[in-house]
Amino acid sequence: MLNKLLSFARSENMFSHGDRVVCAVSGGADSVALLFAMYLLAPKLGITLEAAHFNHGLRGEESDADAAFVQQLCDRLDISLHMGQGRVVAGKKGLEAAARNARYSFLESLSGKIATAHTADDNAETVLMHLVRGTGLRGLGGIMPIRGKVIRPMLTVTRQEVLAFLNEYHLSWREDSSNAKDDFLRNRLRHRVMPLLKEENPGIVQNLSKTALRLRLDEQLLSSMAELQDPTVEDLRRLPDPVRTRWIVSFLRENGVPEPEQSHISSVESLIFSQKPSASADLPGGVRVARRYDRLAVATEPQELTKQALTVPCAVEVSHAGIVVRAAEAHQLSKEPHCFAVCPQGTLCLRGREPGDTIRLPGGTKTLKKLFIDKKIPAADRANIPVIADERGVLGVYGVGPNLDRIADTFPAVEISFEKI
Repeated sequence: MLNKLLSFARSENMFSHGDRVVCAVSGGADSVALLFAMYLLAPKLGITLEAAHFNHGLRGEESDADAAFVQQLCDRLDISLHMGQGRVVAGKKGLEAAARNARYSFLESLSGKIATAHTADDNAETVLMHLVRGTGLRGLGGIMPIRGKVIRPMLTVTRQEVLAFLNEYHLSWREDSSNAKDDFLRNRLRHRVMPLLKEENPGIVQNLSKTALRLRLDEQLLSSMAELQDPTVEDLRRLPDPVRTRWIVSFLRENGVPEPEQSHISSVESLIFSQKPSASADLPGGVRVARRYDRLAVATEPQELTKQALTVPCAVEVSHAGIVVRAAEAHQLSKEPHCFAVCPQGTLCLRGREPGDTIRLPGGTKTLKKLFIDKKIPAADRANIPVIADERGVLGVYGVGPNLDRIADTFPAVEISFEKI
């Protein structure tokens, strides 16, 4: 077992000289074997070894006895032990998931790498669990050898090899009474399904575990192909389906959907192939994914641009646009896009686009609606583009320029300017 553990750990580059490695020890056979194996290998690897135990308190006195057993084992081996405990309450995904989350939250709060005692049997059972629930290539890859600071050096070691190792070194362990019950899917697969599969092929555990590791490599390759920087919609359309799916999953995770489901992936894919350049889809957690013509983005609630009068002189900050709008007495008759002179009639104001707004530019007169569509401004953003107007209509538009029909050709006049904050 030691040689198999060491070989796998080295192939995955799990350890470096000088590492602090904390073994997660429940007191069960697998974790006791891991702790003692790492105790024997620590001088060779040049690592500092510690241990951690989390008491879920789910089995009363039995849980306390597990904690005491782990403490005694660590005392005997002179290994520092981190003890944690917490009250676990079943969430939407059940008690088992809640206990796992509590345990990992504690473990990942510790310094150093966290070694867990997942074996080839655990990996095989995990693959079967994912098959039962429905999965893709990522799920068929089973348990990840390395996930952040968590390492799993025993993934190629079978439970039979663990027991042989413990017997060789005359090590005792604790039996979790809940493992004998069929309350959880993993236990039912372990007790009912795996024995049948082993009858067909005694090497099923090794085969499933090795297959999972190979599939994980395939998944890593496909995922690396999906690492695109700011792709266009056309870029995404050209991707092979498996690569595009992985890009969507990564995009959703980065933008507030931690566990994308097939329905979420399909919704985003529909946006990619939609003929509507401003289509959108609502996803869990209040996340809205929207097309911005040739890009996908997570839509945020637009800040409403309220209509307000502009006195002369004045400076008004438009925070969502990142600009300051200034109105001042004109000393020259400018007509640049960012600075122009006008002769307002009636109240001068800053507002958003209104129905019927038109503007004359060098190419002719257009409605602002048509102009914004031509400039591929997303529909959700159009109402918040700053417009300078008076009682006769549009004088100028931020990012577009002045209305040529309203430019001042004599004094007195008002100079309008847009400045970046």
